[in-house]
Amino acid sequence: MSERYVGAIDQGTTGTRFMVFDHSGQVVANAYEKHEQIYPEPGWVEHDPAEIWENTKSVIQKALSNADLGPDQLAAIGVTNQRETTLLWDVESDRPIHNAIVWQDRRTTDRVERLESEDKVDWIRSKTGLEADAYFSATKAEWLLDNADPIKLQRSRPEDVRDRSEDGEILFGTIDTWLIYKLTGNHITDVTNASRTMLFDIHEMAWDEELCEEFSVPMAMLPEVRPSSDDDHYGSTDPDGFLGSEVPVAGALGDQQAALFGQTCFDEGDAKNTYGTGSFFLMNTGNEAVESEHGLLTTVGFQRSGEPVNYALEGAIFITGAAIEWLEDIDLIDDAAQTAELARSVDSTDGVYVVPAFTGLGAPHWDQRARGTVLGMTRGTRKEHVVRATLESIAFQTRDVAEAMEADSGIELGDLRVDGGAVKNNFLCQLQANIIDTTILRPEVDETTALGSAYAAGLAVGYWETIDELRDNWQIDREFESEGDAEDVDRRYARWGEAVERSKDWARDGGE
Repeated sequence: MSERYVGAIDQGTTGTRFMVFDHSGQVVANAYEKHEQIYPEPGWVEHDPAEIWENTKSVIQKALSNADLGPDQLAAIGVTNQRETTLLWDVESDRPIHNAIVWQDRRTTDRVERLESEDKVDWIRSKTGLEADAYFSATKAEWLLDNADPIKLQRSRPEDVRDRSEDGEILFGTIDTWLIYKLTGNHITDVTNASRTMLFDIHEMAWDEELCEEFSVPMAMLPEVRPSSDDDHYGSTDPDGFLGSEVPVAGALGDQQAALFGQTCFDEGDAKNTYGTGSFFLMNTGNEAVESEHGLLTTVGFQRSGEPVNYALEGAIFITGAAIEWLEDIDLIDDAAQTAELARSVDSTDGVYVVPAFTGLGAPHWDQRARGTVLGMTRGTRKEHVVRATLESIAFQTRDVAEAMEADSGIELGDLRVDGGAVKNNFLCQLQANIIDTTILRPEVDETTALGSAYAAGLAVGYWETIDELRDNWQIDREFESEGDAEDVDRRYARWGEAVERSKDWARDGGE
């Protein structure tokens, strides 16, 4: 019998990856394709869902082909995805009615400010665990229903869109839902993605009628919500489809929860930070949904079939890896690998602070009108200082969240497990250890987002029988111990706080 593996579709903000893992959690196949970032107006970000689906098919076929694997060797497929990114599609034509609105998009800021003026923020938080913010799916779905271009529906008149959504002929989904639908024909999401929509009551674990009414999103267009690791499976791929085989699709988690699962943070108090486009710091709080009083989100961590939900506290930082991309965009560096060398070449930032609030500030500040700021420059400031200050901003933002998390949970942060593209940078990892004064643990397999969704799917089909097997797979690549001068770090951190305050409430209507 051919050896069996588990596949994972990792659909991210900038591209789509397919990875295949063996029983020890090692990567045996890998393929990746980027997709277009669409910016129709300042502050707006869109993706083409049809392009994402084509890329998904392509990377699955490419990864299997490159590793000389057949689809019949896949025991299951898991899905993980950029969260909150929202699309609507027409059942009849099987086509999106508009580009997907990406999680970074700020076009619904005015709508959120109306919620704030109507004193609905606490009401929303009490049900969803989320701050009222344009980041989440509810206002995006509302905007699409009001503004989607009916020409793309081919047959619909403008006034049809809402009527047809109320009849379930227009469907809502985050990217996981779209991919599961295209793979299996079933309209399904998992508990973690549902918890990011601002339409889902995380205490009742159900779509909330009052929230759907507030955002004028008909419940008929919402997907069925299932566990993240589902013994009943979400469906299977079509044996006559692109894959040519019937493979169960049995696991799904939003990308940050997938990383929590992939880092084997299965116990209360376990924490991880993922450094991607943004950074996402999650702590498992067990079966209790801990309410935050310090600007964090309460979210669903994961759920296995037949088991209670595990909740998490989350600090969502909008811009970290994207700040390094910005350094490339403005030609201060040629590639991300240069940042460590340049930052090391100076002893300090020479008083320069970068606040990369390019799309506002997330946790724990939640200021949609904050904007990117560089402070403290003199005629002697060189690019090395700005590069080092940009890396420090990533570590300082993480400390902002870590302090809020300790205050909310009452749990002192122990070792922090890290993953994502930026953790290949040893200078950043050491900087992070110094600034939050804890040990940073970097695992051998750093693609923990894909690994988490593979674990969820593999557990559901019995490829792995227990989570202890997954814990045994987790291996440390390198530890970074705190070496910082605590007094100096605290002084710089206090100054960072002043810089953040200067960045707030800068943007006005029209982006000026």
